[in-house]
Amino acid sequence: MPSDIALGETLISLRGVTKVFGEGATAFSALKGVDIDIARGDFVAVMGPSGSGKSTTMNILGCLDVPTDGQFLFRGHHVERLERDQRALLRRRYLGFVFQGFNLLARTTALENVELPLVYRGEDKARRHELAMAALDKVGLADWWDHTPAELSGGQQQRVAIARAIVTHPDVLLADEPTGNLDTERSIEIMELLTDLNQNSGITVLMVTHEAEMAAFARTIIHFRDGLVERIENKDGAGVKA
Repeated sequence: MPSDIALGETLISLRGVTKVFGEGATAFSALKGVDIDIARGDFVAVMGPSGSGKSTTMNILGCLDVPTDGQFLFRGHHVERLERDQRALLRRRYLGFVFQGFNLLARTTALENVELPLVYRGEDKARRHELAMAALDKVGLADWWDHTPAELSGGQQQRVAIARAIVTHPDVLLADEPTGNLDTERSIEIMELLTDLNQNSGITVLMVTHEAEMAAFARTIIHFRDGLVERIENKDGAGVKA
């Protein structure tokens, strides 16, 4: 579980964020006025039933979508005002993503998978190799650098995916059901890795999960219901109404 370390200043703020899909009679309000503050260095789990708004919120936080209304501040800058290319640049520079399905390239090695974000950044081959090997070492897979996904277990594949997400040294790691395809033992290993990255590398972790056992690793748990934040729990288990 996370240790009692001091959090930094506010990194992310949502103020009155709404999201409406469709128009007219078919319009659906996925978010109905969400207010959230996330401190630098926090480990946040986002929970809620299907249709509660948690995935929509994470898509906005990951700059994969934009609010219909409201403010989204990242490091004090108004993300909702950015153009598509500017949001893409923000994603590349400051955000890392981990998904339930690993999303690794099947015919390439672990090292080559981890290097991919660096290719998009235009890093030269030697620098890509150096950074990717360091990331694989951080997740305990330096000796498996030349293995393809088919030669790795599910837990190892997710570790490669995490290495790929952190190779650019992001401020924030967004994890969407990162243990959803893993058994309990492997799931706990992944959660312990995310906790280590949060505590020792200073990466702010935002994780969607439906598993309370996995959410228990987080410092903060945000519960969504019907497009709103229902309540927020701190690491001591105290509930706070949003």
